Order: sequence, then structure tokens, then C-alpha cells
Amino acid sequence: MRRGIRGVTVTALVAGLALTASACGSGGDDGNGNAGGELAGTVTFWDTSNDAEKATYRKLAEGFQKEHPKVYVQYVNVPFGDANAKFKNAAGGNSGAPDVMRTEVAWTADFANLGYLAPLDGTPALDKPDDYLPQAVGSTQFKGKTYAAPQVIDTLGLFYNKKILKDAGVEVPKTFTELATAAKKIKAKTGATALYLRGDDPYWFLPYLYGEGGDMVNARDKVIEIDDGAGVKAFKTIKDLVDSKAAVTDATDGQENQLKALKDGTVAMAIDGPWDIEGARAGKAFKDKENLGVAPVPGGSSAQGSPQGGWNLSVYAGSKNLQAAYAFVKYMSSASVQQQTTEKLSLLPTRKSVYDVPAVKKNEMVKFFKPAVDGAVQRPWIAEGNSLFEPIKVQMNKVLTGSATPEQAAKATGDAYRKLLKDYK
Repeated sequence: MRRGIRGVTVTALVAGLALTASACGSGGDDGNGNAGGELAGTVTFWDTSNDAEKATYRKLAEGFQKEHPKVYVQYVNVPFGDANAKFKNAAGGNSGAPDVMRTEVAWTADFANLGYLAPLDGTPALDKPDDYLPQAVGSTQFKGKTYAAPQVIDTLGLFYNKKILKDAGVEVPKTFTELATAAKKIKAKTGATALYLRGDDPYWFLPYLYGEGGDMVNARDKVIEIDDGAGVKAFKTIKDLVDSKAAVTDATDGQENQLKALKDGTVAMAIDGPWDIEGARAGKAFKDKENLGVAPVPGGSSAQGSPQGGWNLSVYAGSKNLQAAYAFVKYMSSASVQQQTTEKLSLLPTRKSVYDVPAVKKNEMVKFFKPAVDGAVQRPWIAEGNSLFEPIKVQMNKVLTGSATPEQAAKATGDAYRKLLKDYK
């Protein structure tokens, strides 16, 4: 998953961090969070969920205390945009890092490579590993070891306003070319812009790249691919959509601006993920919840694809309360907790067994997003995986502002990758 900066205030975060520094692993008689064989002490949990999700995650996390009365869960909601750097600073400085962190799938290999995560193989944290979806496991592993438990899996879809499309007399577009054609009718008959295009976040560039049959890199053969013809076409597609006014974009807070535009009905469509379902339905355009439709992300000239995203639960290697941290990960990734997460937030489980639960089976967003996840494109789960996005972000901005051509942008991105990945061709 990839989202903009959202979460609690800085004051709340600082307070949480202060508690973390003083309480982490504070209650174990044997130094490992065990009091006479019973789990005890404090487990500090950094949760990176958004505003619509955090109350649910806090309640679920605190539910761990009912099973382990001598353990106190110190819950801290950390804004997604700040979380990666804050964890690295805390772990690297050996001060203030949480016992457990909800890590974006692209962060796991990076943190593990730095030595900041505890391997979970053979620990209680990995409960019933055969129950995990195979595609959810990939991001948890690095150099033959497992450094996280999969918690949530997701991908992107096309959110659309059914009423606007019906009033405009257009079908849900299956390709970006169809979307551009439908945009004129949508504007003429409803006044809405067809699409909000996330030009601020490179994660949203990937469907355009996959739609041309391309990818960032081939990690198996160690080949850089983004500067080939597919990369050029992808940059051209986003430029053409904005220039033709089929799409509106914003270089600032695209997360909030896209969601607001969709909620207010000023755009007919937006590419988004299941984490924004409840947020979208809170808007006036979706007072009738049935008005929100979800379809596959439109395809390009040769393919259709959307990136696999999601969240893992990782344990800090320097935790003073490892046994309680392992137990907390086991609890938070359990089938029971994942079922509650789906029922309350419509987020997709990573456990196969949860999809057999009637309440999950009938969830309308699970019905769409599960097949979409099954067909999602796996990203390169390499230590540098998260760093591959910044060069795209820079070049997206240049293309959308007209300071670089698609050809120049693709080449510059490839050049940046070669500096980052020394052994790639």
C-alpha cells in the first residue's frame, strides 16, 4: 500500500515516542517479558493505518491485553509518510524504536537488510504459515529468512461514481484510451472531470507502466527495464490525460485531494485502494453507498496490471521484550483479527481461511479486490525496492509540468536506477 501523510498529531506522536523509550520491554522478570513463565511488560506498537482505520486497529491491538493481562500495549499511530524515516532513525540510533511495527510491504527487505528486524522463523510469531496467501509471503522474506507476518494485502482498482457515468451515458472504461474518449461526454453532461490522476505519488504510476507491458526492474536477471519503450509510453499516457483535461492532477497532497474530489463528485473516477473505501463513502457523492463502484484499473496499449501492496507486521531486532512481541504479531495476524479487520474496514486478509468466513465472502469489496489481488503484479522485493520510487516521482513531476519529455523522463529514471543498483544492466 502507498498512501499520503495522514495520522495523529505531532504532539500525540511525540508523547507516544516518549512512552516507548521509557517502557519498551519494561516488565519481564527474566529480561524477555516473562514473569514466572507468563508474558508481561510493555509492547510498543507503531501503527501506520489512516484516519478511517486507526480506531479499529487501536481497539484490536488493545484486545491483546485481554489474552495477556500482564502485558500493556503502548499503541502509537504514526503517519504513513513519516513512519519509514522515523523507524530508521530510532532503530539506527538504538533508542525509541517500537517492539512491533506495521510495515509497508516494500519496507521489509530494506529494514531487514539494515539489520533492524528480528527473523521470525521458528518463533511463535509465524503461526500457521501455510494459511497465508502465497503472494502475501513474498514481501516478508529476505535472503532466505522471514522478517514479517503478512497482515493485509491489497492492490489498486478504479473507483467510480455510478451516477455520473450513467448520466453521461458512458460505460466503465477498460483502457485509458476509452477513459480519455469518455471524458468529453462526462464533462459535457455532468460537469465533472473524468479522472483524478495521482501525479504526486510514483506508486500510482505503476498501472500505466504495467499497462504498456513494462516494469521497473527485472530483479531475477538484474536488468533495468523502466527506460525501455514501455516506460516512455507510460509517461506519455499520464501527460496526455492531463493535457487533454481528461484528468486533473496535483503535485501537493494527492491523497487528500483525490479523496475529496471523489467524495464531492467533482471527478467521476479515481484509481485507489481498499484502504479508502470507508473514506470515500463518507462523502456526499456516496450518501447512497451503492453509488460507489469498483472496477479493474484500466489497461494500456498492450496489457493491464496493478501493483501488489499491503502491510506486514515486523519485530524490532533490539526489542527488550521479544517473546511478548512475537505473541503480539501472532495475535494481530491471526485469522480472528483479520476477519474483524475485513468486517469493519473492508481490508483484504492475508490468510486463506478467512476468505471462507461467510461475512468475508459476502463483503462486496472483497468480491472485487480478491480477484484483483490474485492478478496483481509482484514488485521487486529487494532492499532497494522502496528507493526505486523517488526517481519516478521526480520525473513524473517534470513530465506533467512540461519540463521533460516522456523520452527524457524514462532515460533519467533508468540512469538513476543504475546509480542505485550497481550490479544491474
